Amino acid sequence: MEKRIWKFLLVFFLLSFILSGCAYFAARNEIKAAEKATAELKGAGGATLAPYEYCSAESFLEISKFVLMENSWKVSREFSARSRSAAEAGLAEVKKKK
Repeated sequence: MEKRIWKFLLVFFLLSFILSGCAYFAARNEIKAAEKATAELKGAGGATLAPYEYCSAESFLEISKFVLMENSWKVSREFSARSRSAAEAGLAEVKKKK
């Protein structure tokens, strides 16, 4: 009986470790996508043509990186998704004005 409990605990800890690693990498990938979109917005002149979206994208990205260091991966992923969304909206705004 005791062996069975140990096996269960081992499997439980391994699965929880693996799943938490997936959340970390998902957050990192979302941050990379947000960085790319923000860089595109900056390169397209978003700081002057779409300042609200540009500042929002930069701020959300900064918060996302800070929260990632605090090991709150789900929240970090949400902020980086907001950053990417703001950057994409800014790119659309820049394209309208050009």
